[in-house]
Amino acid sequence: MTDRADQSAPRALPADLLAILVCPIDKAPVSQDGDALVCPRCGRRYPIDDGIPNMVVETE
Repeated sequence: MTDRADQSAPRALPADLLAILVCPIDKAPVSQDGDALVCPRCGRRYPIDDGIPNMVVETE
């Protein structure tokens, strides 16, 4: 039997993927914080949906 809490827990992205991802705004490397990628320079958070980072920036 699978625990439901395990199914909703954020999965870590592969280290080789994190090594090449940068913030699309200021090109700083991002780090994973739970279910999002975070840019330490500008503070933007990019959600990770079903293991896929969504780093699309919507224009105003």
